[in-house]
Amino acid sequence: MRSRPTPRLRPAVATAAALISLAVAAPAHAADEAAPERSSGVFLTVTGQDNAWVRGVLLDCVTQRPAHHPHAAEACAAIDKAEGDFEALPAKSGICTKQYAPVTVSATGLHRGRPISWQKKYGNACEMEYSTGAVFRF
Repeated sequence: MRSRPTPRLRPAVATAAALISLAVAAPAHAADEAAPERSSGVFLTVTGQDNAWVRGVLLDCVTQRPAHHPHAAEACAAIDKAEGDFEALPAKSGICTKQYAPVTVSATGLHRGRPISWQKKYGNACEMEYSTGAVFRF
């Protein structure tokens, strides 16, 4: 047998139900207003041999929100110079040891509205640094 609220409690139950529905709807609406639509940003990762370690950051060159990338301005300039083509990032010349400690880098997301999906393996972190500059320096 189901219990029913007594006539004195019906207004209180209705008020409680209304407040609960407002409480549920309000945070969802507030979250929509607080979080602008993500229309840009490239998630960059560097992974060690056999996935022993992974580092990653979001680089957003369009909105320039506070970034976690320590060299965001320099990285954005390099990607812009390459017109979003990570194979064409401005490389620097230098000397690296021949130690084989492979790292894999990847970039996924949107850069200035252009979809990016790129991955490459380098023989070691030094080769990666000279080939990609500030982009994967985090």
